[in-house]
Amino acid sequence: MRRLSLLLLLPFSLLASDNRFADVEIERTQLADSVYMLTGAGGNIGVSAGPDGVLIIDDQYAPLAEKIAASVADVAKTDVKYIVNTHYHGDHTGSNSWFKQHHHATVFAHDNVRTRLASDKDHHQDALPVVTYEEGVKFHFNGDTIRVMHLPAGHTDGDSVVWFEKARVLHTGDLFFEGRFPYIDLGAGGTVSGYIANVERLISMLDDDMKIISGHGKLATKADYQKSLDMMKETAAYVLTQKRAGMTLEDLIEQGLDDKWQDWSWGFITEEKWLTTLYKGQ
Repeated sequence: MRRLSLLLLLPFSLLASDNRFADVEIERTQLADSVYMLTGAGGNIGVSAGPDGVLIIDDQYAPLAEKIAASVADVAKTDVKYIVNTHYHGDHTGSNSWFKQHHHATVFAHDNVRTRLASDKDHHQDALPVVTYEEGVKFHFNGDTIRVMHLPAGHTDGDSVVWFEKARVLHTGDLFFEGRFPYIDLGAGGTVSGYIANVERLISMLDDDMKIISGHGKLATKADYQKSLDMMKETAAYVLTQKRAGMTLEDLIEQGLDDKWQDWSWGFITEEKWLTTLYKGQ
């Protein structure tokens, strides 16, 4: 997974034109009667598959669309009816166009997701969400209530999380990078304080036995999410203290974080990038 996450560093046009996805396998884990988690390259996918059809949460990169569709077809002999985008980044929205063209799927997302996708001069009209919302929306689907809720100024300005109320599953989008430093997109309305506040709010709503589909990483628990929150709060407080004391970003990077945080560094968000985000974002 960490190796595949390095793909985030590359321009999407390059990813789509080469053979980097040829060996990517879509793995499927059943979490409840009609709820599944798919992993591959890019953001983790949530699936509701049952008598009402198929709803998916995020859809990774365009070259993986057919593999994603094939995995879904193993559990539901029907096209994908609905897609929810948790935010606008290409590793979560890349297959929108394919599913619209081949499955006639309807894409739902926060207002700002459509705005940001549409602002890309190379955007394809079929990739844009068709239904947008300001606060959220509910699906009454496959015997469950699937609640989509917008949380502001966190990873981006268009983040949504998705609750499967009966199945007791939460898809966090990129408001959770399991076991690693998160990416906070400061240029797209994300903020350090907002990200932490959103995670605190979500954890307060979780029961201990709920399953969490993180944006990136393995299937997680409330305890895993709490560990991530504790890391963010402690490192953010440390950086803010050093910044207020007059330490430059360059000196902070040279000094680094406590060794206990080494395992949180990964290919896309290294310790240096996390320190930079904390320094510039608060």
